[in-house]
Amino acid sequence: MVDPAAPDHPAGDDAAPRTAHAGTPDELAAVETPHAGSLFDAPPLASAGEAHLGRPFSRTASFYRGFVTTFGVLTALVLALAIRAASDVLVYLLIAAFLAVGLNPLVEFAIRRGISRAWAVFAVAVLILGILTAIVIVVGGVLRTQIQTLIDDAPQLISDLRKHKSIAHLDSKYHILSNLQDKISDPSFLTDYFGGVFNAGLSVLNGVATTVIVFILTLYFLATLPTLKIALYSLAPASRRERVGLLGDEILRRVGRYVIGAFVVALTAGTVSLLFLFSVGLAEYALPLALVVALLDLVPLVGSILGASIVCIVCLANSLSIGIAAIVFYLIYETLEAYVIYPRVMRSSVDVPEYVTIIAVLLGGTIGGIVGALLALPIGAAAILLVREVWVRRQDVS
Repeated sequence: MVDPAAPDHPAGDDAAPRTAHAGTPDELAAVETPHAGSLFDAPPLASAGEAHLGRPFSRTASFYRGFVTTFGVLTALVLALAIRAASDVLVYLLIAAFLAVGLNPLVEFAIRRGISRAWAVFAVAVLILGILTAIVIVVGGVLRTQIQTLIDDAPQLISDLRKHKSIAHLDSKYHILSNLQDKISDPSFLTDYFGGVFNAGLSVLNGVATTVIVFILTLYFLATLPTLKIALYSLAPASRRERVGLLGDEILRRVGRYVIGAFVVALTAGTVSLLFLFSVGLAEYALPLALVVALLDLVPLVGSILGASIVCIVCLANSLSIGIAAIVFYLIYETLEAYVIYPRVMRSSVDVPEYVTIIAVLLGGTIGGIVGALLALPIGAAAILLVREVWVRRQDVS
């Protein structure tokens, strides 16, 4: 007997689900129907007779090909102009990323001793600021005095240099020293080549601003290197992500070791040059010349030779005996640096053949100047690693 009070549908698991209360018709109309002129007004639907596909556009048509080609060329030109306009910013980013990878071994050294990455980056920042402050306060005044002394004595040094018969013979043919002496003796030399007070102030301000920007970017990259690395590795397919991660980590290790090693070699060259100049009695020029040697030694292959040549010319201009001593000293030191110091420091950093080093430095210097020459060797090392681990292995398997 059916209970009249029972519901129309049976109870249990097979029972039809109950419909939740959706509100009154006025509430539904207020929610589902937007106001006239609203951005979210539903588009009109086509009737059954109008709903049909049109004729597909021919991709082989001349107009289509010409339009796509023109659009691609214009896009490439816009991108090229944008990169050219932002070249300075891109260079800052590249230098900051390079320095961050180079300073990362110091951060990793602190992390292995239980210090968090944030505190390790802070300690590295304080260390760099301390070094820069010491250079500016302690060395700045002495360096400025010695540079001014070197500029004031340059005409007399050139005159003494021309007293040597071989150099005087070369100068009579090419007039290099004569032109240089005329330019230095000109009272407007500093104004013409270094600008007036206003231009010099702008140059200093620009240099300080550039240094601050690069320093901040370096710290940012240094603090977020793990996150940036994971984000870049995630762009690779999942099946190859582990292999990409292994190769990328090895490249980062090599670049970091290369930067630390290059600074060690340059610091060694500058310190040795400073001690030599003090020992031969050229203390008034020792600091600027040693700084030039250290900075140029950062450029692989040609930087150390160029720095040694500058020191030898200054020594030869002071005295023939001092010049000969400088030539002999740098012949011995350059040999030791090339075959003992540099290989020992760089033994575990980059594995690049000599001919690749020459080609990379020449191409990098031609394309990017000093920055290109500095980045040429680690980029070449990364390229060789990828060729060995990817291309050569693939050829061996096939």
